[in-house]
Amino acid sequence: MVAFGKKLKERSIQEWQGYYINYKLMKKKVKQYSRQLEGGNLERRHVLKDFSRMLDNQIEKIALFMLEQQGLLASRLQRLRGSHDALQEQPDISHMSNLKEEYRAVGQDLLKLLFFVEMNAIGIRKILKKFDKRFGYRFTNYYVKTRANHPYSELQQVFRHVGLGAVVGAVSRNLHELQNNQGSYLSIYDQPVLPLQDPVVDSIRAAVDRLTRSTNFLHFMAQHALIMQEELPSPQDEEGEEEDGRYHFMSLLLNLVNTFLYMVNTYIIVPTADDYSMSLGAAATVCGVVIGAMAVAQLFSSVYFSAWSNRSYFKPLIFSSIVLFIGNLLYALAFDFNSIAVLLIGRLFCGFGSARAVNRRYISDCVPLKIRMQASAGFVSASALGMACGPALAGLLQIRFTIYKLTFNQDTLPGWVMAVAWLIYLVWLAISFREPAREPEGPPKTSEESNHSEAVQDVNLEKGMKQPLLLTSGEIEEEGEDECDGSEEASEDSRTPANSIVAAYRLLTPSVKVQLLIYFMLKYAMEILLSESSVITTYYFGWSTSSVAIFLFCLGLTVLPVNLVVGSYISNMFEDRQILLVSEIMVCVGILLSFHVVVPYTVPQYVCSGLIMFVSAEVLEGVNLSLLSRVMSSRLSRGTYNGGLLSTEAGTIARVIADATITVAGYFGRNMLLNVTLLPSLVICVLSIVATCFTYNSLY
Repeated sequence: MVAFGKKLKERSIQEWQGYYINYKLMKKKVKQYSRQLEGGNLERRHVLKDFSRMLDNQIEKIALFMLEQQGLLASRLQRLRGSHDALQEQPDISHMSNLKEEYRAVGQDLLKLLFFVEMNAIGIRKILKKFDKRFGYRFTNYYVKTRANHPYSELQQVFRHVGLGAVVGAVSRNLHELQNNQGSYLSIYDQPVLPLQDPVVDSIRAAVDRLTRSTNFLHFMAQHALIMQEELPSPQDEEGEEEDGRYHFMSLLLNLVNTFLYMVNTYIIVPTADDYSMSLGAAATVCGVVIGAMAVAQLFSSVYFSAWSNRSYFKPLIFSSIVLFIGNLLYALAFDFNSIAVLLIGRLFCGFGSARAVNRRYISDCVPLKIRMQASAGFVSASALGMACGPALAGLLQIRFTIYKLTFNQDTLPGWVMAVAWLIYLVWLAISFREPAREPEGPPKTSEESNHSEAVQDVNLEKGMKQPLLLTSGEIEEEGEDECDGSEEASEDSRTPANSIVAAYRLLTPSVKVQLLIYFMLKYAMEILLSESSVITTYYFGWSTSSVAIFLFCLGLTVLPVNLVVGSYISNMFEDRQILLVSEIMVCVGILLSFHVVVPYTVPQYVCSGLIMFVSAEVLEGVNLSLLSRVMSSRLSRGTYNGGLLSTEAGTIARVIADATITVAGYFGRNMLLNVTLLPSLVICVLSIVATCFTYNSLY
């Protein structure tokens, strides 16, 4: 991966070279400060004062050049405004066409200025972070806080870019008026949701979206998808995405349907797994093993699907569909075979068919940048909808009949229904999926690019700065390179991806380990809640399968509304790490309220505590993945054994252990099952809270 200093040099506009942030100089200055402080030749306060002055000068240079360029663009627009007014009085098609081209030329120059601002914003963000890491000082907090709201600070010009917004508006409005809509009296302000069919304006909008991207619902949802956005695409890259033929809407839809069906497949058996186990002569708590068998197989399937997606998307999806069809068929036939072994083998087959790594990878590789956020949110929405629909569908399958000695009842119908669903999907996939063309030059995109969350929030933004400092996951990866190599010419070893799980684990920093611990905790707590729900509610409340299905369906339905509230409002008011800690505490509260310490154990207590635990864990997952991507080593951004795979494996291991805990706890009796399974959840949750407080106190 190319270091930021080299990328800045390659992508900078030649005639504007002298106005970019001198990233290389400032990086060398940081090293010089470090050596002088170690030798005792310099005081810390002198370093802070000198570095602040240097950065102020760099930002002033950038801001004044921006103002100069905005003035030139404004002058050109003012001249074109006169021509536009004259054209309205005496319409002329040839002059109108020429005027459009002139506005487009202004738009192209505006696009260059937007990329100029974006590159400098990233450079400022990176050098601030480098300074903090080098000296262990919260300089970013101080610098942003003192400059954000000061009336004479040029920092606002770079990150609020109000003048650029006016120029963008002028170009968009005039090009809209010059379209073939002379009979309409509506402007872009009257039709804000209608897209303008002009490639220049589309490119400008994409650049502005990257420049001003703040946390919103779509973005918060996309964090759950672990899908990385590309860093700093050029206008040519964006146009090329549309022309290279990689994007195919039906193929994207098939990936989302695969995601939906797999989540339905995972949770459709939860309401009836205990009843199915007893009908085959096993204890009700064996449902933990039945449910967890799928997660055990997924530990292995995540690795080989991650590697397979480097070469193809179509073949892994075909293989996945066939294996899932066989797995569900075996699950359904286990009743007539009267074999718990066949039941478990069927669930193992279902786990071996988990193609979620391929689904993520397809979105990362083949979906155009301008709709990738929506596709990522669609991935999460499909997962949430599948999670809700699985138990709901199980609640509807409360019938019993026999065909040719094959039994169809509430236990076997989930298997039969999903087998038919996967068979139909397989036919649709074979007919409609289009394998994208692979780029011949260079290595293929790594599987991490489909599993790694894009990081968008700057945790150091203060009250007056609403926009993040344009941090993307690509930047974070490069930041890790800069810290490791200490020079623009990094060694190959510092950029070589890990070649095994053990090698990847050795690259984990303490902060990454804490984030993985949190991910493990929330997945463990959620799996305990969901997997034992049927056993617990039947024992304490006498709930039927339909009642359990409704409860789980309602839990699943909370995912999207909660993410809407958190992503659109709460994330704009608080830092990610604050939301992280509060969410952990709320998960702990939910666990504590779930314990059976009062006789009798009531439905309101169980439902309310479960809701608190589940909703808090969902919020925690999105924020945790965002923070995880910010502290991941650059060497874990590539290869099969990448950071995304590690987080997926951590969550899957948590589910396996949770399901095993339910089965083991069953030996203590149903009356002890709830408290015995909740106790490990409480211990792990408390440990994660302590680790979070310790880690972030040391970092911040």
